Parts: sequence; C-alpha cells; structure tokens
Amino acid sequence: MTTLENRPHTALLVVDVQNGVVEGAHERDVVVANIGVLVERARREQIPVVWVQHSDEQLVRGSDNWRIVPELAPDDAEPLVEKHYSDSFEDTTLETVLSGLGVGRLVVAGAQTDECIRSTIHGAFVRGYDVTLVSDAHTTEDQTEWGAPPPDKVIAHTNLYWTYQTAPGRTAGTAETKNVDFGRTS
Repeated sequence: MTTLENRPHTALLVVDVQNGVVEGAHERDVVVANIGVLVERARREQIPVVWVQHSDEQLVRGSDNWRIVPELAPDDAEPLVEKHYSDSFEDTTLETVLSGLGVGRLVVAGAQTDECIRSTIHGAFVRGYDVTLVSDAHTTEDQTEWGAPPPDKVIAHTNLYWTYQTAPGRTAGTAETKNVDFGRTS
C-alpha cells in the first residue's frame, strides 16, 4: 500500500548492528540472534537485505567498534549504506538503493531503538514507505543516567506507538521475528 509508485517489493533493513553500538545493549545476544534469523529467512526467500553502518567520532570508519558484529555477515552482493546521521536516509544512498530494488516496504531491525531506529522508521514512513518494525529485533543501551527510561521501557514504548502509527496510503506496525511476513509485494 506504499505511496511510492512501482515499488512492489520488500527489503529487510538492518541498522547499525555494530560492535560499538550494541556492546552494552539490552538483551544484545537475543536481538542479534533474532536479526540473524531474519537475515537468513530473507536470503532464503530472495528478499533483499540492506545493511546500514554508522560512522562518527566514536565509531571511526575501519575501527573494531565500527565493524558489524561477528555473528552477522553481510553478503558481498548485499548493499551496505554508510551513514553519519540518525536517519538512515539522511545524506546517504539508501533511497537510491531501495528505488533500484523496487522496494516500497521495509522490515526494520537493529540499534539503537531511541535514536537511529526511531529516526529511520519515521524517515521511511514520511518518505512514503510501508514500515514494519521487528519488535524483538531492536535494542538500545541503558541511558537512565541521563533521564531516559530503562532500555526495556524504551523498546516497549517504541513498539507500542509504532503498532498504531497511521498515515494516508501507508502502513506501519510491528511483528515479532517469528511472525515477520516478508511477502514478495507490499
């Protein structure tokens, strides 16, 4: 139901599952394992997997912190989009990559819930994409020291409000890893 013309396909978008991003994240191993399940299922179903990798002063390009976690291995044929802002679309090649694949629906997983995940799902939605957030395949670190709720509450709140997100001609929602339906078309 995307508002993007001639974009019938779905892609799995894996955002910032990098050593330095998820090393202290809530339920890191469970989330990374769920993302691994999604990646393997997408590959099996011939659904494009698009990787996003952040770099900044703390995630210096080429450093160990910058690398995608060892449990996940992007295939050489899978697009990798480098970014410097929270929204994976902002000043990147993501829109060009997705357009070239005919993608109008995104299934999103990764980190961090309260920054890059939220920015990316909102960025995709306002650009006309249908967006499914995988409710048990995104995470964040504990930022209660700075006044944020505990990580489990941040994740639960994001899942709650994304379940009910609406806009004309687009769909949003959440699904657990085991219930994700990539489908061939939106």
